[in-house]
Amino acid sequence: MTIQILNKIKNQALFTKTHKAIVINYQHKGIPVILQQSIALLALILISPVLLILIILIKTESLGGALFYQTRVGENGRHFKMYKFRSMYLKSDPLFKEPDPSQSSRKGVCKKYINDPRITKIGQFIRKYSIDELPQLFNIVRGDMCLVGPRPALSIETYEYDNFIQPRLFTKPGLTGLWQVSGRADTNFEEQLQLDKCYIKQQSFLMDCKIIALTIPAVLMAKGAY
Repeated sequence: MTIQILNKIKNQALFTKTHKAIVINYQHKGIPVILQQSIALLALILISPVLLILIILIKTESLGGALFYQTRVGENGRHFKMYKFRSMYLKSDPLFKEPDPSQSSRKGVCKKYINDPRITKIGQFIRKYSIDELPQLFNIVRGDMCLVGPRPALSIETYEYDNFIQPRLFTKPGLTGLWQVSGRADTNFEEQLQLDKCYIKQQSFLMDCKIIALTIPAVLMAKGAY
C-alpha cells in the first residue's frame, strides 16, 4: 500500500514536476550516511558490555527474548525490521495486563499510556531514558536508518498522511529527530508530523549536529518519556 502511495505521488505535480526533482528535494542533506554508520558501529562496540547486561536483566525479569522487532516504513516506502529492547510483558506472561484503549494518554492512530500495565520494571527504566532504542544502532549500520531523521512509521500511521505529509516517506528515518527534542510523547500525532516536515525542509549538517546535541539533555531529563 505504501509503495503504491509513493508511486502515485511521484506521478503527480503537487510537489515537483519530475521524479528527478523529487529525488533532489528529499535526498539526504544531513551528516553523511557513511559517517553516521561508522559512529553507530563504534558505539555498538563500545557499549556491547552494557547491552549484554541489559539482555540478561530483561530475560531474568520476564518471559521471552530481550530483543524484539517491529516492521516499520523506511526510505521510499521500504519496509524493514526495526529493533528494540523488549520493555513489556509478553501476552503469554501471567503478569501481562491489557490496557484500556479509552485511557490512552495521546490522541492518534497509535495509543500511548502514561501508566501502561504491560511495561516491566526494567522496561520503565529503559523507556524513560530511551535505552530501549539502542538496538537501532544496528539498523543504522545496516543502512535502514540514520542517527537523525523522522521516526520510522508503522504502516497504519502512513494511511493517515495527507498529501503534504507523505513526502516524509522519501526521507531516511532516524534514531532521533526534531520532535524527539521537542517534547517526545507529549506531542500529538499531528505535531510530530509537522515537526518532521519542518526537519525535511531545513535538513543540513549543522541541523543534524544540533539535534544530536539536544538529544542528550532531552534523554537525561526524560521529559515526555513513558
